[in-house]
Amino acid sequence: MSVQNAMTCDVEDYYQVENLAGLVAREDWPTMDSRLAANTDRVLELFADAGVRATFFVLGWCAEREPEVVRRVAEAGHEVASHGYAHRMIAEQTPEEFRADVRRAKALLEDIVGQPVAGYRAPTFSITERTRWAAGVLAEEGYRYDSSIFPIRHDRYGIPTAPRFLHALESANGHQLVELPPTTVRLLGANLPVAGGGYLRLLPVRLVAAALRRVNREGHPAVVYFHPWELDPEQPRFPVRGLRRFRHYVGLARTAGKLRHLLRTLEFTTAGAVVERWLAERRQGSGAASSGSGGTG
Repeated sequence: MSVQNAMTCDVEDYYQVENLAGLVAREDWPTMDSRLAANTDRVLELFADAGVRATFFVLGWCAEREPEVVRRVAEAGHEVASHGYAHRMIAEQTPEEFRADVRRAKALLEDIVGQPVAGYRAPTFSITERTRWAAGVLAEEGYRYDSSIFPIRHDRYGIPTAPRFLHALESANGHQLVELPPTTVRLLGANLPVAGGGYLRLLPVRLVAAALRRVNREGHPAVVYFHPWELDPEQPRFPVRGLRRFRHYVGLARTAGKLRHLLRTLEFTTAGAVVERWLAERRQGSGAASSGSGGTG
């Protein structure tokens, strides 16, 4: 049986990213020129041409203001999942504030699309060692899976010792959440990110495809992620320098072409479908183990 990978898109606008934090105050977001609808439509066209269904982790703040964008995503047959409401790093929130944020986003998205929202991805992958408690909150709030724990070492996010592939997280109160980590490859004793965001924009696409195929040969689904603004080289430019400028603007003109290449050469589906298939295989394995453990005595 072939391995299907998760294709995911984090739906937020170009001015809401952590790289530009401090340049655009949250209270000024409503005054900014929105490019969300046009960029999301580019993404939908890309997927339609490839015949691929994907998962869109939608920021609640954007969904509230442009619900028609979310409806178009759902009507095209894609999975709508949550990116939280206000795009705040989890470490900046108390557990109570985080619970309110993810509850508000889930309810808002479910009201727009008329179906349950099962998945969550934190802004800037901000479930870290300091914020592991967030997984328990997500499970309690009815989320079925999370895709926020990046098993790498990074200055903003990541848990380098976390499992690289699908696994279950158990909360203190017994709730379970499935974790779907962004894809890494193991090289020289370290986990290297290859399949999303600036890493996808920077690396040669054939190298990315080879890394994903390697993960598939090991029997695991890969996870690709990107943002609609990454297909928009004409977006307004902000006066950022150094690493922040590089992270945000590198390779924007090549993102769409790289995604087309990946969509042609590998199999993709929604994150939810990947999670459900993994859960079904675990249940089947448990059933087989249970059946095989019996004896005549």
